[in-house]
This record gives sequence, C-alpha cells and structure tokens, in this order.
Amino acid sequence: MDQENQRRKTAIELADEELLANLGYKQEFQRAFTGLEPAISPLMTSFSSVLVYSIPDGGPSAMVWGWLVASIFILFVGMSMAELASAAPTSGGLYFWTHSLSSPRWRNLLAWVVGYANTIGSVASVASIDWGCAVQITAAASIGSGQTFSATNAQTFGVYAAVVLSHAVICCLGTRLLARLQTVYVALNILLCLAVIIALPAATPKEFKNSASYALGNFTNTSGWPSGFAFILSFLAPLWTICSFDSSVHISEEASNAATAVPWAIVYAIGIAGVLGWAINIALAFCMGTDLDSIMNSPIGQPMAEIFFNSFGQKGTLALWSIVVLVHMVLAASRQSFAFSRDGALPFSKYLYRMNSYTKTPVNTVWFTAVSAILLGLLAFAGDTAINAIFTMSITALYVAYSIPIAARFLGDNDFTPGPFNLGRWSAPVAFIAVFWMLFMGIVFLFPTAPDPDVADMNYTIVVMGGVMFLSLVWYYFPKYGGVHWFKGPVPTIDKQADASERTSTSDSMTKEKAAVTVTQQEA
Repeated sequence: MDQENQRRKTAIELADEELLANLGYKQEFQRAFTGLEPAISPLMTSFSSVLVYSIPDGGPSAMVWGWLVASIFILFVGMSMAELASAAPTSGGLYFWTHSLSSPRWRNLLAWVVGYANTIGSVASVASIDWGCAVQITAAASIGSGQTFSATNAQTFGVYAAVVLSHAVICCLGTRLLARLQTVYVALNILLCLAVIIALPAATPKEFKNSASYALGNFTNTSGWPSGFAFILSFLAPLWTICSFDSSVHISEEASNAATAVPWAIVYAIGIAGVLGWAINIALAFCMGTDLDSIMNSPIGQPMAEIFFNSFGQKGTLALWSIVVLVHMVLAASRQSFAFSRDGALPFSKYLYRMNSYTKTPVNTVWFTAVSAILLGLLAFAGDTAINAIFTMSITALYVAYSIPIAARFLGDNDFTPGPFNLGRWSAPVAFIAVFWMLFMGIVFLFPTAPDPDVADMNYTIVVMGGVMFLSLVWYYFPKYGGVHWFKGPVPTIDKQADASERTSTSDSMTKEKAAVTVTQQEA
C-alpha cells in the first residue's frame, strides 16, 4: 500500500511538473500545499477586522443579509476564476491568463495592468490583515487594562510594523513547514468560528440578547448615506473577508495536483467562509444588544471585542481574543510578486526573482511585500479614517485584476482549453455576472464612508491605487526604457524542443500540448 501511494504521489508530481513546463516554467518551489490553506486561514481574524464597516451601514440586517447577498456573487467570481486556474495553474495566475487570452494587440498592456493591480491589491491585503491584527492586539491591551488604555495611531502603527515583520520572518520559512503551519491555522480558524457560533449565544447575558425581529429585521443606518446605498456599502465586510481567494492561485506551483486542487480550493474557500461567516453574523446579531453606538465608540476600539466583552467578561474575552490574534497568517502576496518579477515587470526584478537556496522560498519578494505593506500603513497618520483605504483598496485593485482575465477569455482572440474544473455551458453567464458585479462594486468602494467628507475622512483608495497604476503606465510608456519596448508578457524559464528559440504567444501554453521539455538553469 505504501509503495502504491508513493507511485501515485510520484505520478502526480510528474504531471504537475509537466503541466507547469507546458506553461513555460520550470519547477522551482516544493509542492506541499493542498491549495486551500492560504485562502481560508484568516477567516475569523478577517471577519473581526471589518465588523466596524457593517454596523454603521445597516446594523443587524446589513450584517446578516448583506453577507448572504454578497457571498452569492463572490461565488460567481470564484467559479470563473477556478476555471482559469484549472486550465493554467501558475503563480503568475491573473496576468499570465490575461496575456494568454487577450488579443495580440492588447495582451502586453493588459497583462502589465493586471500584474500591477494584482501586486498593489495583494500588498493592500497584507496591510489590511495585519492592521486588523494590530487593532486586535491594542484592543486586548485595552481589555486587560480595564479599558483605561486607548492606543494612539502611532502606537497602533508600531504594533502593526512589528506584526508585518514577524509575518515576513514566518513566510521565509521552508514550504513544507509553511504548509504545516497553514494547516494548523485553518483548523484553528474553523474551530474558533464554531466556538463563537456555539458559545456566544450560551454566554450572553439576557440584557444583551435580541429578538428575532430585531436581529433579522432591524436596519439602523448611521452612515449618512441613503439606506439603499448604505446597505451596499455594508458589502465591504464579506467582500474583504472572502476577497483574497486568489491566494490559492499564487501558490499553484507549491500545490500538489494543482489543476484540480487549486480550483476546488477556491470554491471550497468561498463556500466555507460564506457559510461560517453568515452563521457568525447571525450569532452576533442575536447577542450584540441594541446600543450600537456604545459598540462602535467603546474605549476598546474594536466592535467585535466589545461584543465579546459584554458576553464573556474580561477573562473570557482575553482568552478567546488571544486565539483571534494568534491565527493571522499571510503568504500569497510574496508569491505573486515573485512571479511578476520572474517576468521582469517589477522594479529591481533581477533582485526580487531569487529563490533562497536553503528554504526554497522567495525571501527577497517576502521582504519587498513586507516593506511595501509597512509604507502603506503610513496612511494611518493621514487621519483616523484614512487607513480604511487599505481595506477598500485590496478589493478594488484585486477586482481589476480578477475581471480582466475573466472577460478576456470570452472577448479576446484565443483558443481556451478548459482544465478538469469546467462549468460547461454555464461558463459565459457566470462570467458575465462576475464581471458586472466586480465593475459595480469597484466603483462603489471608491466612495467615502460618509457624504461630504473633509480631507481626513476622504477615501484614499483612488489616490494610492490610482497613483500606483498611473506610475506603472508611465513606466510602461516611458521613452526608450519603458515596458512597451521590452515587456512581452510571461517569460519562459524552460526551452521547448519543438520551439527552442522563439515563443510567438503564451496563448499556445493554454492548450497544454504535450511537448518534450528540457529544464535550463535560471540565471542568477
């Protein structure tokens, strides 16, 4: 039996390497992931970070029904992406697909735009996850001090920088160890979600328990926007929590049986997060009391921590909150940056595209992502609400990167060959709904959280994201040295015997033709 399992494992490994070779890349990572780990691991921690956006935009009704509506549309996006991931499972993912599927006239530019949108979106995801972790740590300090301590922006930023650096160190570890850690984080997050769903209703005092009519029907809008638009703004919580399912794509070259495992990981991650998140929202809506203002303006500075404090008391909340803080983990952003630098598109790509010989992980891109995230966190000093831009930016930037390859599959000049995961005749309708949804929500999240904002309260997403994308286009069209003169899309790291010297289009790779390959050494 052991020999049979070993032969099966070896066959899967060879099939993964062959598929990756047909896509133009040699195997550089160790394959130890299932694909599900990075997409689902931060569920509970992410949820606790964005409850602050649901409560002002509708209260209990927005929490419960807003999550349900948004989760359905997110699943459409995920299924469309899963089809692409099944056909071409590579760390480059989104921009690789864009170049492969777009018409020749536009493929280089669109791949460039998608690559940079994906990079800034991934960095913003790291920044927002770790900022949420920093706020949770300072909330724990406030609870432990009897709510006499309230962190300043500078103190929170200091904690945030320490969290980012600690995660960077972890992400530099070997792939097999990271896979084991991610598995533990997934299990802890799911157990934590189930614990909250079960324990919160049991521990909540009677004065904080709500009726079904209030929990499922009360709509309290304190945002200043009309109720309909406020309800749409409440979608930020589920969209941000379940947004980074492309994480599975970026570890495709580290996942076993990637063509099947990665697409199903995307679908499972969205489904699990959607169901567990909805159940948590229902539990919170029944156990949060009716004084929403005290929850939002508590000295603790974290709405979910305040709800837990009212239900579990100081010691119980600190015990539960310590697990919430512990299970933060970020990984995929460094893999996306590694893939983009592999094709020479990022500044200093020749330094970023380095695989550590000992850990077999892209240490340089890990630190590139960490430093970029810390710089993005400086938005905290622009005002109390300016840091909110990292949450909306992670959605809008990633939605730009998601929508273009999905649309290119049907609008571009290509010969797309589906992989094992295939929606068949439903592919086009699902993709249309997904792209329309992302376009609509991408525009919505450029609005500020309240009407008539001043400078400190404006939505800085358009400034930061727009600035990065503008500079990327300036570099692309820069005379003589710009990407328009040399960027030709994904660069193969292997030579195909059938075509050793030329590659007319990476769309050929999407057909997965069985060509013999010889692996050449990567230049340092």
